[in-house]
Amino acid sequence: MKDNPNHRLFGMKFADVYPLYVKKAERKNRTKTEVDQIIFWLTGYDKAGLQQQINEGHSFETFFDQAPAFNPNSALIKGVVCGVRVEEIGNLLMKKIRYLDKLIDELAKGKAMEKILRQ
Repeated sequence: MKDNPNHRLFGMKFADVYPLYVKKAERKNRTKTEVDQIIFWLTGYDKAGLQQQINEGHSFETFFDQAPAFNPNSALIKGVVCGVRVEEIGNLLMKKIRYLDKLIDELAKGKAMEKILRQ
């Protein structure tokens, strides 16, 4: 399942999931700005680029395919998301999606931003 090249998650609209990331963070007294900072760090999008992706309703696949500069330090992201170790995921798109999930989880758990961004 984790390496399925046609996983239903790939076709989901990023714009549908983004508010859930923000809501998860805000429930734990974190902010939308911090969620955006994580997305900017991971993907290279800026505020305008992120908003364009949301407005155009792109899928996760397109969102990551069009990412200006996927962060090379993303390889430092380790751990378990949805019961799967991110470093063991073979499908690159699924790995990128789970990297983002993991970073949002860390934010919601109260981890310092410097550690989340692997600085």
